[in-house]
Amino acid sequence: MAYQIKVENIKCGGCASTIRSKLESMDGIENIDVDIAEGIVSVEGSEDSRNAATARLLKLGYPESGTAEGIAAAKARAKSFVSCAVGRMSKDD
Repeated sequence: MAYQIKVENIKCGGCASTIRSKLESMDGIENIDVDIAEGIVSVEGSEDSRNAATARLLKLGYPESGTAEGIAAAKARAKSFVSCAVGRMSKDD
């Protein structure tokens, strides 16, 4: 099954790298593609994986568009900066 999740806070290849590595390590997920410009994460995986993928993205600071407001959105942006930096470091290895 393939599905797309429109998310917030994707800024660069570091963000995309973190998203790919964290989602690919999950059970039921086989392939990830991240469209940085559109903020879309495309996933191939089991039907049950969508909720888990969305929850993992939120934890990383990339909430599904329209789901985080106010303080929750600010916290997500802060988390995404950390995830972005980690992704950049991992990408350089």
